Amino acid sequence: MAMERLILILLAVFLPPVAVFLVAGFRGVFWLNLLLTLLVFFPGMVHALWVVLTEREKMAGLRRI
Repeated sequence: MAMERLILILLAVFLPPVAVFLVAGFRGVFWLNLLLTLLVFFPGMVHALWVVLTEREKMAGLRRI
């Protein structure tokens, strides 16, 4: 689990839309990240890190139930 999270964080830094796609799929979050990344790379990277870190916690919380 820790290695998966590390890979997603590295993807969020270098390929933000890919990381968001792997976590959230083709939802609106992905398209927002793609737009942010195409316009200016840094906001796309920050958004991808936020999505990866928060969505993974939500998914872990759902698995416990």
